[in-house]
Amino acid sequence: MIGVEAAWVGFVVVTLAAAVFSVLPRLGPVVRAVPAAVIVLGALVLTAFDVRPEPPSTVLGTLAALSVALLGIVAGSAVTNAALRLSTRTTIPAGTHGGILVVASSGPAARGATATGATPTTKEVLRGGAAIGDLERFAVIGAAAIGHLELIAAVIAIKGLGRFSELDSAEARERFIVGTLTSMLWAGAAAAAVLLR
Repeated sequence: MIGVEAAWVGFVVVTLAAAVFSVLPRLGPVVRAVPAAVIVLGALVLTAFDVRPEPPSTVLGTLAALSVALLGIVAGSAVTNAALRLSTRTTIPAGTHGGILVVASSGPAARGATATGATPTTKEVLRGGAAIGDLERFAVIGAAAIGHLELIAAVIAIKGLGRFSELDSAEARERFIVGTLTSMLWAGAAAAAVLLR
C-alpha cells in the first residue's frame, strides 16, 4: 500500500513540476510544452486502454486531479505558443503582454522593410492574450468538471466577439484561430485526463 501511495504522490509531484517547467521564461515554448504533453497524453492513453488505477485515498485522488487541472491551465500557454511556432513557422515572438505581434502597417514601407531585410515595425494586438488564455482554459476545465459542457460555447462566443475588432490583419486572424483552438483542445484533453475513468 505504501508503494501505491508513493506512486500517486510521485505523480502529483511530477505533474506540478511539469506545470512549473512550462512557465520557465528562458526556454522555448516547444521545450516547455513537452513534459506537460507527455503527462496529459499518457493519462489519456492509459484511460483509452482502461489502465487507470484507483487512488489509494480520496485525498490523493483529489490532489492528482487538481494537479492535472492546474497543468491544463498553466501549461496551456506553452502548448499554444508551441503550436503557433510550429504552424506559422515564424520568428516573430509573442508580445510582452501575451498578445500577437503584427506588422504595424501594410503599406509599401512595411513591405519594403521586409524585402530589404530591415526589421519592419510591429504592433501588439490582442494584448492580454496570455491571461485570457488562462481564464479560457480554467473555464473549459471547470465546465467539464461540473458537467456543463454548454458553457464552453459561451466561452467561445465571448472570446470571439470580444476580440473581433482587433483581427484586421490576416496574420492576427490566423494566430487567433490557431491559438484559440489549440488552447481549447489542450484544456479539453486535460479535463478528459482528469474526468475519464
